Amino acid sequence: MLEVGTKAPEVTLPDQNGEMHSLKDYLGSKVILYFYPRDNTPGCTKQACGFGDRYPQIREKGAVVLGVSKDSVASHKKFEEKYGLPFTLLSDTELSVIKAYDVWKEKKNYGKVSMGVVRTTYLIDEQGVILQAMDKVKAADNPQEMLEIL
Repeated sequence: MLEVGTKAPEVTLPDQNGEMHSLKDYLGSKVILYFYPRDNTPGCTKQACGFGDRYPQIREKGAVVLGVSKDSVASHKKFEEKYGLPFTLLSDTELSVIKAYDVWKEKKNYGKVSMGVVRTTYLIDEQGVILQAMDKVKAADNPQEMLEIL
């Protein structure tokens, strides 16, 4: 996990509409950058819908939400439409940003070891510096925690 107080690595990835987004586009706003394993899985859906439900309050506090997974642009589009998500989902199929943010880790599931995205949330300030870093977050609780931190 990256250290609080360090400059956030640059992000340039396509969103659910195929449009490119860079972290530098959001300078001047706080950014909740959250990494999640997969679209349409129970935990990831709870987390995304939680951020969606709280998005108006997050925006009032001057922040935006960017969700990142290794799913495709098309998968993100279906996920966005199915749940009416009001924020940006970024597709990192090459794992470049996922690895830069140190969230690609060995995971154990029912005794089986594999590599995957560890659910992690970063809060980045208006100048692009990491204010908060949370790993192994609880999907259902994370959106409310982030709103309270803001």
